[in-house]
Amino acid sequence: MTRDSDFKQVVRARMAETGESYTVARAAVQGSTSPHDAAYDVARVEQERLVGRLFTDGRIERVPAKRKVRAGVLLEVVSRFEPGRTYSEKEVNEVLLGVHEDFAYLRRELVNYHYLEREAGRYRTAARAPQRSVVELQEIPAWEAHWLPAFLAGR
Repeated sequence: MTRDSDFKQVVRARMAETGESYTVARAAVQGSTSPHDAAYDVARVEQERLVGRLFTDGRIERVPAKRKVRAGVLLEVVSRFEPGRTYSEKEVNEVLLGVHEDFAYLRRELVNYHYLEREAGRYRTAARAPQRSVVELQEIPAWEAHWLPAFLAGR
């Protein structure tokens, strides 16, 4: 962390103005990346930290009980699907079996969290990130707002 108090004041002013985290605001002030790219990078690091802790060889031993952690796991799972592609239920099950033996539970959760959309037995990643209610935001990792739109856009 920097010791330059003037720089810190500028960063904190940006945080107050935009609501960004210190890391994102600092990156924007430094001009190294756009605030959106910096926010995405921070989100990606947080996702990788979670995945590194819970996944072994691409699989999870158990589905986390805590909703916020479970949502983080589901974000990793949805990254195994190609945005915009339509999948049969059998294809979805095959992808999910590579993650955990309870593929039906994971499939339901992906639909419930609005990461996958289901229509007439066909599945696809959501067209865009869902609008979350205040209650839902308490159960979702903050980095979903940065990572999911970028993923769904094919980045």
